[in-house]
Amino acid sequence: MRTTDDAPGRAPLLPGLPGSWIEAEQWDVADTRHETSDVVTLGLTPPRSFSFLPGQFTMLSLPGVGEVPISVSGDPASTRYTRQTVRDVGPVTHALCALSPGQRVGVRGPYGTSWPVAAAEGGDLVIVAGGIGLPPLRPAVYQALSRRDSFGRVVLLYGARTPADLLFTDELDAWRARYGVEVGVTVDAADRDWHGHVGVVPDLVKRASLDPSRTTAFMVGPEIMMRFTVRALLAAGIALDRVYLSMERNMQCAVAMCGHCQLGPFLVCRDGPVFRYPALTPWLAIREV
Repeated sequence: MRTTDDAPGRAPLLPGLPGSWIEAEQWDVADTRHETSDVVTLGLTPPRSFSFLPGQFTMLSLPGVGEVPISVSGDPASTRYTRQTVRDVGPVTHALCALSPGQRVGVRGPYGTSWPVAAAEGGDLVIVAGGIGLPPLRPAVYQALSRRDSFGRVVLLYGARTPADLLFTDELDAWRARYGVEVGVTVDAADRDWHGHVGVVPDLVKRASLDPSRTTAFMVGPEIMMRFTVRALLAAGIALDRVYLSMERNMQCAVAMCGHCQLGPFLVCRDGPVFRYPALTPWLAIREV
């Protein structure tokens, strides 16, 4: 889950079901990787057996600092570490990005709905990411590529502000070379050293090789990007009910108690973050929601 704001000062001990408490477990930081100037991937070691579904998120916390929702960005098949990719946008994420191996972080979860990777088998899969939207989709890519023969075309369309903001570029090249993934990348602005596409993500849809009759689409990014990209996917002939979006809202409890993540009739922490697009159609058109 990308985060637009932190919850400074929140205690990692939250009310759950009546008479019970949900307490963050303490996980060790095994390694850190600086993806860009303001994005860090944490390798975390759980104290117990841990599994998650692509698209789910956890709540990461530091005592005295606060707690934020962060999507799991690693391989669902990994049993050694859990990867979480964090962008430095506030006091909590700043503290998380400054962690070093050997330190500890509180973890609750996983929470939320997941990408329907298995349901997409037998057809083509297009994965669309904008900005920090690639980490929540990365586990779905891993899962799909682990069953590559079950899919036709696998297309990844990815946009960022500048070339310096692109994430996981080595993996993009490896996915293209090893698995035949069609990778389209664009940036909003670039200097003369950039030889790729400059423009918006919906433009990549028009350039992609898609069979709309058999394509399922997964998408994460800024809401305005998703609105226009959905239009491009529908214009390409992809069925409305085969488009899935992951929504970002102000998650604070993750257990449908506080109401901060309400989106129309939905609580994103419980009913999302992954939604089939038709359920969101009335609400994405309203800026204030």
